[in-house]
Amino acid sequence: MTDYLNLILFGLYPYIALSVFLIGSLIRFDREQYSWRSGSSQLLRARQLRWGSNLFHVGVLFILAGHVVGLLTPHQLYTLVITVEAKQMLAIVSGGTAGVFCFIGLTMLIHRRLFDPRIRKTSSVMDIVILLMIWAQLVLGLITLPFSLQHADGSVMLRLSEWAQRIVTFRGGAADQILGLAWPYQLHLVMGMTLFLLFPFSRLVHIWSAPVGYLFRNYQVVRRRDAGRDLAVRRGRPV
Repeated sequence: MTDYLNLILFGLYPYIALSVFLIGSLIRFDREQYSWRSGSSQLLRARQLRWGSNLFHVGVLFILAGHVVGLLTPHQLYTLVITVEAKQMLAIVSGGTAGVFCFIGLTMLIHRRLFDPRIRKTSSVMDIVILLMIWAQLVLGLITLPFSLQHADGSVMLRLSEWAQRIVTFRGGAADQILGLAWPYQLHLVMGMTLFLLFPFSRLVHIWSAPVGYLFRNYQVVRRRDAGRDLAVRRGRPV
């Protein structure tokens, strides 16, 4: 029974979650573009939003990038520049630091959304569910850190990487890599896949529309209104 459940959760569920994540996002973009937004409430309690949002987004972006690089980089490639043990410690220190920043920011955002009556009225059930799930996922991630310190040789990290790489390359035996791991790792993986599953049905879809191009656009020339008025007066035209 344990082996069968392990196969369902870590061998089949990843493909279900990723399929819903990709296909659901495409369908929502095609049929419900009006709802394709972050639903910002920045006019309310702006200072708390600014601190919470910045801490959360900086932390979560670093964590996501670290997970992608750490899990999907082939073992033979990164060992050319760093040892497994050093990579493990780097992941613990950097991931833990980013996780704390993210946790503080998200806690501020949750407090703001739940305890401000005006913001609470503009929040859907899904908004609150997703925030609480991400918060729980962060807590689980931080809980895994002491467990990782007990495996300083990187053995668990190698098993998690092998699982992720087998999933994305459609190779068999992925679920076997998770069998026997400590419960925080397993629950962390299930919670993460569930977030992918719920992604198309929440505000998280705005991630697809992140304004990355804004960072690289050309400068815009903007003329001050006062300067324009002065110029018009000097030319003898009414303002």
